Amino acid sequence: MQTILITGGAGFIGSHLTRHFVTKYPSYKIVNVDALTYAGNLKNLKDIEHLPNYHFIKGDITDIKLIEELFTEHQFTAVLHCAAESHVDRSITDPLAFVKTNVLGTSTLLQVAKESWKNNFSDKVFYHISTDEVYGSLGTEGFFYETTPYDPRSPYSASKASSDHMVRAFYHTYNFPIKISNCSNNYGPFHFPEKLIPLSINNIIHNKSLPIYGAGENIRDWLFVEDHVKAIDIIYHKGKIGETYNIGGYNEWKNIDLIKELCRQMDIKLNRPAGTSETLITFVKDRAGHDLRYAIDASKLKNELGWEPSLQFEEGLSRTIDWYLNNKDWLEEVTSGTYRKYYDKMYANN
Repeated sequence: MQTILITGGAGFIGSHLTRHFVTKYPSYKIVNVDALTYAGNLKNLKDIEHLPNYHFIKGDITDIKLIEELFTEHQFTAVLHCAAESHVDRSITDPLAFVKTNVLGTSTLLQVAKESWKNNFSDKVFYHISTDEVYGSLGTEGFFYETTPYDPRSPYSASKASSDHMVRAFYHTYNFPIKISNCSNNYGPFHFPEKLIPLSINNIIHNKSLPIYGAGENIRDWLFVEDHVKAIDIIYHKGKIGETYNIGGYNEWKNIDLIKELCRQMDIKLNRPAGTSETLITFVKDRAGHDLRYAIDASKLKNELGWEPSLQFEEGLSRTIDWYLNNKDWLEEVTSGTYRKYYDKMYANN
């Protein structure tokens, strides 16, 4: 029986990851630790909260006493480290919050795991989930490979690069059993509506402007979140200790083209005349240090472990829009902040 600590399991990617492991592996004990900051939402996991192999703990990964207590109590055999501050815009206005969670939090988990496992690392795994943004920015051609030198351009990507380096340092210094994956942009259900796709869906529903940085020429590689989780599953179980795997969707879109496709689908689903939603597009001043293009080469993951994405972007986008349209109560609670009042009351003494 495996006992796995998942950090940040109430967030966007984390909730999908938690649900996947809890339901696919009922013999595994899954403990989800999440600080329930603005993007953490227990309603993302409402469908599994009753399952006997799932346990939730409200806590901060920088709280070393708490993490030590959890390792002692649960005797974790693995960590799936997903918790992170991840919004670039927020990192520009508050970089130290990103240093705290992404660098100090990761380092705390590494240290406690190393001490708890007492250098007996057989059958143990510390899996660090990272981002392609650590590699910097590409021109119009080329891809990010696992061997691409790091060149972070924002406080967010710099904090994630720092955490990646710390994870690798533990591997080289202590022979600590790590795995790392760096993934392209995720999208799908339960995505907090500060990010491009859910923000635009919500704004179209309410006939609000769709802000696009610069001329919308920035290019991202998009991956459906459930495909990402399946890749993590495969890497966790079959990937090699000490290795890094890039996870990409092979779906490159300019921001402006993505939004136009989103507008097209939304008009159809909302029974609005074609072109209605496009009139909401508004170009705004470009973000400081805005990387031009990200693109992942995921051939290592495909060739060694047999993974490749199952969805093309148009189909995944359609499924994502349908989820938000069918879950307007969730969207309303998140955008209004109502759920935060519940947590403040429920965990007032924590």
